[in-house]
Amino acid sequence: QVQLVESGGGLVQPGGSLRLSCAASGMIFSFYNIAWYRQAPGKQRELVASITIGGSTNYEDSVKGRFTISRDNAQNTVYLQMNSLKPEDTAVYYCNAKHPFLDDNYWGQGTQVTVSS
Repeated sequence: QVQLVESGGGLVQPGGSLRLSCAASGMIFSFYNIAWYRQAPGKQRELVASITIGGSTNYEDSVKGRFTISRDNAQNTVYLQMNSLKPEDTAVYYCNAKHPFLDDNYWGQGTQVTVSS
């Protein structure tokens, strides 16, 4: 059974930092492209950052230079380092694992990030 479990969310002041983690189990982690999405209240889920099997990364424009996605295949974990956080970063953050050639597509349960003074 595939599981993606996010952690590391919380309440942080503007300008602060958080590191989200997504731990995978029940899958060959290194075979999957991984992404972080977020969904703010009343808004659609949006892609924040992604990392391919080969380690190539991509970022949504508003987080470029502030967020860094990385993966540790030995630990079956992907990270999202978030710096210089802004109130508009407030959302539930979801981890997604997608196989590049199969229909396998998995989601975590989400972790809340709140940026507020």
